[in-house]
Amino acid sequence: MADAEPRKESASCPMDFILRMLMGPWTTYILYNLKSHGPQRFGELKRRVAGISAKMLTERLRTLEGAGLLRRDYEATIPPKVTYSLTKRGHELDGVLNSLAEVGLRWETEDAAARSQRAAELKAAE
Repeated sequence: MADAEPRKESASCPMDFILRMLMGPWTTYILYNLKSHGPQRFGELKRRVAGISAKMLTERLRTLEGAGLLRRDYEATIPPKVTYSLTKRGHELDGVLNSLAEVGLRWETEDAAARSQRAAELKAAE
């Protein structure tokens, strides 16, 4: 029996691959939206992802589809109906996205309270 090739060790962080995939503009926002609201057509997704351009949304959707995180279902109707949804691989991120959302909400609340506290202190000092 021949010796197996030695496993190549990665010099980077073990999370590097997935973080590079997720760090593109709007990516986590799109994934979280699909996770929270289920399958959506392009226009609905564009309305829910406030501030994204049609060009950027198209680019991000293609990238996520290429990464196997979402599925593009096309129906040959007039007009054509295209629906985007998370794949099994995309749903593997549900727990991570939920955790990030919880931390984000908590930090937003803490930061708003700190700003209010500073404003009150400045007003009292006048």
